[in-house]
Amino acid sequence: MLCVGSKLAVLAIGRVSQGFSAAVVGVVGLALLADTAGPEHIGQVMGYVALASNVAGLIAPLLGGVVYGKGGYYAVFAMCFGLVGIDIVFRLLMIEKKVAVFWLDHLEVGTGVNPSRTMAKKIKKGREEDHVSGSAGFDKKASLPHSIAAQFPLPEKLNSPATGTKLQLPPTITLLASPRMLNALWGIFAQSLFRTAFDSTLPIFCETTFGWTSTGAGLIFLAFVFPTFVAPYVGALADKYGPRWLATTGFVLALPSFVLLRLVTYNSSGQVVLLCVLLAFIGLSLALILPPMTAEATHVIREEKREKPAYAQAYGLVNCMWAAGTLVGPIWGGSVVANASWATMGWSLALVSGVSVVPTVSENSLRLRRRIADAMR
Repeated sequence: MLCVGSKLAVLAIGRVSQGFSAAVVGVVGLALLADTAGPEHIGQVMGYVALASNVAGLIAPLLGGVVYGKGGYYAVFAMCFGLVGIDIVFRLLMIEKKVAVFWLDHLEVGTGVNPSRTMAKKIKKGREEDHVSGSAGFDKKASLPHSIAAQFPLPEKLNSPATGTKLQLPPTITLLASPRMLNALWGIFAQSLFRTAFDSTLPIFCETTFGWTSTGAGLIFLAFVFPTFVAPYVGALADKYGPRWLATTGFVLALPSFVLLRLVTYNSSGQVVLLCVLLAFIGLSLALILPPMTAEATHVIREEKREKPAYAQAYGLVNCMWAAGTLVGPIWGGSVVANASWATMGWSLALVSGVSVVPTVSENSLRLRRRIADAMR
């Protein structure tokens, strides 16, 4: 629609369809990552997701502009069609965890033994052992190799006789009722708002203050994006030490950086350097927020201990909050700069960052008090 459409209605429908597809791909992709990565590595994995998102956001406009300038309008869409085709091939080649679990090394693939027969023999052996021991039902854990059962434990209720069904609320309701989940969603919304507020204001500010062209205004985003390369390392730290203090550090670091944007007021080399440094600190603070908050959402899902973890519903909420931030951010930044000033926009974002510290610190303090109380018992 976007490639061949010429009417406004067709282009609008195309953009809406593009948004739906992006939402589905984003939610399913994050759910697959969370389901595949163990809880001890989820923060680092989400760090790579944040890095990929930021790098794509930087490369896409530059690459699109170059291709458009050299090849024209349809060359851009040819590139997009090629990327979509590669994505489809990779998704068809992907093996999900529930399938790959039966093809691990311990199934003697390298010895010429048929893996399916090996698994069948182990299941049969487990059933015979249950029958000999007089067990009332089939122990699903006993039928699987120990390494599989240890890595992917089955819920206990599958191994116990049915004692009645327990009513469970929909996953979305229980997730929204969790203060930890709400805190994570707010952090993701704030991070998205901070990032996109500069999309509508930074190029115009650079043009009016420094007299730069669109190329220079676009290159200034390099100072904003480069610090996000530490996102995987931030995620690894979140896996080791917990996500909340890192996110708190990010909000605290962003606060003075936003306030100090008011010092950039005229055209000089020193002012350009100051702007780049401040943008670098803001980019670093955003890298400290997104991976830990996304990992926190995953931990909330795992601690619910459902038979089927609600990864899709949780990352649907995460995607909604990210989209809300991308909607509010440009409107927020553009409106404040148009009606007040660049300095006022910095103050307003600093206020949001300061408010965001409160629930994160409160959650940290509550969990710390619980740990101290448990240690004193």
